[in-house]
Amino acid sequence: MIWERVSIGAIAETVTKGTTPTSIGYEFASEGIPFLRVNNIHDGDLDICDVLFIDEQTDKALARSRIKPHDVLISIAGTIGRTAVVPGNVSTMNCNQAVAIIRLRKKAFPNYLSYWLNSNDALKQISGSKVTATISNLSLGCIKNLQIPLPPLEEQRRIAAILDKADAIRRKRKQAIQYTEELLRSAFLEMFGDPVTNPKGWEEKTLGSLCTIVRGGSPRPINDYLGGTIPWIKIGDATEGDEIYIHKTAEAIKPEGVKKSRYLEPGSLIFANCGVSLGFARILKIGGCIHDGWLAFSDLDKSLDQIFLLKLLNSITEHFRAIAPDGTQPNLNTTIMKNFSVPVPPLKLQEKFAAVSHHLTDSIQKNSEIFSESENLFNSLLQHAFKGEL
Repeated sequence: MIWERVSIGAIAETVTKGTTPTSIGYEFASEGIPFLRVNNIHDGDLDICDVLFIDEQTDKALARSRIKPHDVLISIAGTIGRTAVVPGNVSTMNCNQAVAIIRLRKKAFPNYLSYWLNSNDALKQISGSKVTATISNLSLGCIKNLQIPLPPLEEQRRIAAILDKADAIRRKRKQAIQYTEELLRSAFLEMFGDPVTNPKGWEEKTLGSLCTIVRGGSPRPINDYLGGTIPWIKIGDATEGDEIYIHKTAEAIKPEGVKKSRYLEPGSLIFANCGVSLGFARILKIGGCIHDGWLAFSDLDKSLDQIFLLKLLNSITEHFRAIAPDGTQPNLNTTIMKNFSVPVPPLKLQEKFAAVSHHLTDSIQKNSEIFSESENLFNSLLQHAFKGEL
């Protein structure tokens, strides 16, 4: 079915954006009227856990960007394209200049527009309109000119209802993963306490006395060695997948690069000592060469279970980032890590936790696979929806 295309400007009562209060002489408040930023728009919803506030006087000065129920919000600076529909039961809110407000006329349904803004049709138009300088941004004029297929209002509601159901399925699965991950973290703290403060009084030993710690290596110039078949495990590879294993890498190097790096067998425990993943510990499901931003922990003492050590390290990531010496980038060198003390509970207790961890990790993996299927289903429906194929 082919529907008439209209510009957002033609179906909107208002397309505007906010202002940062401090840029016009006003200040934020400790409480009052919620003030939204891009990070408050997440996964199609408003997340106001860390929202800022302004008082009534500031809100009055920013009346142009006052947010109302059923407004469609879209991020237009930094990470552009995040959308959310303002719930009907919210009170007054406002926003900064990175958030655009679309207030629709009665011929258009807010949820339909919000979903469409995440379709390939919309993303192609947005990417063609995006301005890239120091920061990516989308102008209000570009938003007004976006061309949206517009069926009758009842059809818009029907399409949005179908997508709501598909979206609810993937959200529930994602929540199940998050709850299980939180359960695993809680189980660790319940059994062992905070490794930094060691409230249970376990015996402490330095990592250097419990295992061998060596640093990875990077063959340079790296471009001479890329394009091979040996997994090249970089820092960013720890941000993908689960919180225990690295299953794949983004790049691979040639065999001659192995001599200038450090090759590890599957099952090796590694720790990111710098970069975006500083403080992350992972176990390799694959063999490969590690970047010099990784440390490898091997020859673990018999008093230490590998899964316990991994979870211990991952539970204090923020502590590692806080103690890392400043430099070009924070870096925990081998000397610091060898001298770092960790609690060593009885091995049987560690092994009991490892069994719990394996059980919960299996559950997370299964839910992740189902989540991927529900994500694919939702995306498929999303693309078909605006072609009149639902």
